[in-house]
Amino acid sequence: MFEYDLHQTRSAELIRRAQTYRLAKEAASGRRAARREAAHRSAQDDTEGQSHSDRPRRHRFARAV
Repeated sequence: MFEYDLHQTRSAELIRRAQTYRLAKEAASGRRAARREAAHRSAQDDTEGQSHSDRPRRHRFARAV
């Protein structure tokens, strides 16, 4: 009987750990999605990082031919 109880206890503990892991993974995924959405919204509204001309940026260093 002892082995059966031990098996039940271990099984229940593994199920609890898996559930905790899934919840933590879901929470992290939600935070990442919220951060991505906020960055996307900020990039659409913010003009600070955008250039003021349509001219493409020149390379800093000339190419060696």
